Amino acid sequence: MTTSNLLSEWNHRTHPIIGMVHAAPLPGSPLYDGNWNRVIDRAVADAVALTEGGCDGVMIENFGDTPFYPHRVPAITVAALTCMASEVRRVTTLPLGINMLRNDGQSALAAAVAVGAQFIRVNVLCGARVTDQGIVTGIAHELLRERRQLGADAIRILADVDVKHSAPLGPRSLVDETHDLVERSGADAVIVSGSATGQPTSLTDSRTIQSAAGNTPVFIGSGATIETVAALKPHCHGFIVGTSFKRDGIVSAPVDVARVRAFVGAVRA
Repeated sequence: MTTSNLLSEWNHRTHPIIGMVHAAPLPGSPLYDGNWNRVIDRAVADAVALTEGGCDGVMIENFGDTPFYPHRVPAITVAALTCMASEVRRVTTLPLGINMLRNDGQSALAAAVAVGAQFIRVNVLCGARVTDQGIVTGIAHELLRERRQLGADAIRILADVDVKHSAPLGPRSLVDETHDLVERSGADAVIVSGSATGQPTSLTDSRTIQSAAGNTPVFIGSGATIETVAALKPHCHGFIVGTSFKRDGIVSAPVDVARVRAFVGAVRA
């Protein structure tokens, strides 16, 4: 599937599914075990499983690099994740996304340009959130200018509303936050998720955000399972799935192609 096909079908296809490649700890992070080949092999194997299982896209993030930097990450992290994305690109033709945790959208964009990825995810595109990294603030003003300067407007920005593992710095409605993301910050799609990785997404929140987003696609970003997709489908345009695709539903386990196929089948039913 080409880039243009996936992006146009966010509005026209029945619920595209983006599968997550949760990178093991990268060089420079506290939990890195020193075996770079094993880190790459695991990422490539997960990408192959997601592709064979029927996903419509793959997204890579430096999931194992806890504790995360709140803003810009070190050069070694950018280099390692870009290298990984290049290796993943060799084994799948699916549209590819980059998420540079915690909120380094500029580095995610640079990596996407370097490897020919089609989209990035940004946890805090606008506003301010209280997180375990401290206060994380929006980067739309810098990111959109960099995207224009790089001639990379085709790389889409998926942005979180009320992002997981965080709380608002000040009380604001989901409607207002969604409007700001779409109308003032340039989000090409918005993501609604639960309180933490793998936690279920509120149907009420999904319904509210979908209404506020208008024609902008809304993705469920956490907690979707075979059992919940039927209820979630009317309130989103697509799914970003990580934990449910892992062996035994354990986030640190490898992707299980059988679980991917079962989920895809449930969504397409």
